[in-house]
Amino acid sequence: MNGSNKTSKIYMDGAATMPTDPDVIESMIACLNNKELFANPSSVHISGRDAMQKIEKARDQISKLINANKEDLIFTSGATESNNIAIIGSAKFRADHGQHLITMTTEHKAVSGPFDYLEKEGFEVTRLRPSSDGLLDIKKLKKAIREDTQLVSIMHINNEIGAIQNISEIASICNDQDVLFHCDAAQSVGKISLDLKELPIDLLSISAHKFYGPQGIGALFIREAHKVKLLPITHGGEQEMWVRPGTLPLHQIIGFGVAAKLAMTRMREDQLLMKDLSGYFFEKIRVLPDIFLNGPNKSRYPGIINIRAPRVNGESLLLLLEPLCVAQGSACNSKNSEPSLVLRELGLNDHEIQSSVRFSFTRNTTRDDVDFAVEKYISAVNQLRKNYPSNINE
Repeated sequence: MNGSNKTSKIYMDGAATMPTDPDVIESMIACLNNKELFANPSSVHISGRDAMQKIEKARDQISKLINANKEDLIFTSGATESNNIAIIGSAKFRADHGQHLITMTTEHKAVSGPFDYLEKEGFEVTRLRPSSDGLLDIKKLKKAIREDTQLVSIMHINNEIGAIQNISEIASICNDQDVLFHCDAAQSVGKISLDLKELPIDLLSISAHKFYGPQGIGALFIREAHKVKLLPITHGGEQEMWVRPGTLPLHQIIGFGVAAKLAMTRMREDQLLMKDLSGYFFEKIRVLPDIFLNGPNKSRYPGIINIRAPRVNGESLLLLLEPLCVAQGSACNSKNSEPSLVLRELGLNDHEIQSSVRFSFTRNTTRDDVDFAVEKYISAVNQLRKNYPSNINE
């Protein structure tokens, strides 16, 4: 099949959001259509109890995905809220342990934002820079931990370059030092195996729409949540152990649970697909000279590929790639002109950053889609390089 004949949109921006699985959609519609399943789950009457029973079933499905106690899982609106609750709530709760916090310079804004806020509140924040491949030097972390350090937050899979951090070793270091460890796992839960009964992670953020669930729903794992080791950042209700008040969105939570159940059955198949598509992509793209991979080659989630092409104008490249849906950096930064901070921290200059494109595959991506993407990319790069000014300082 000749990919160049395609005229409809080809979606390769799975790191921004995944398409909702048909089984998830079906479960949510069934919930909304059920005239006996609409009550507020907090209500004590029989309809409310029925709704809460469905929520607890979903909580159980999600907890099994990460091998955690379901009592340690609270629902949120997504990873951004989970990150805020985890970071701000735990830092303020443990302020008497010390006011020193550690994170990385390549974190998502949903993590860096709460740390910026805490810094203004008087906390001291150490932001560790990655190596040139985006990975954390564990020695730097050990050196950064002080007697007054009380929280470390490191993401699992980077949303822009796919770098997989060694969270097992990081969590163990923090645990040995009596430092809370929070992990933004929005890009990893449902894609790679996580066992929270083995990993000494204290707080872990989850987002349903990153693994084929609905948007607007997420969760926060809080180890031994009944002990309440964080302060709520919103107030007004007793839902979710008083940590996250508000009426629970039944249909979204049901969809979340179904997505988690599907992830358990399809994870191995999805991993093999991502590996196959990634290998196939690189095999095809090699015909183009001077193409570079941003981020690590080995410790990288294969569903995310960030490549750069010298002597190419990035904005023009994105336009020429349409109807291919790809990205430059994080979706959260797409509406401003700021260059990717993640790529900046890898040591790339402005030209290298703006000429970089992220391809991220989904369960629905086919080899035909990859053929189309590669053909489109090669054509666009060659066209732009012909017209690129030779006096530009790269």
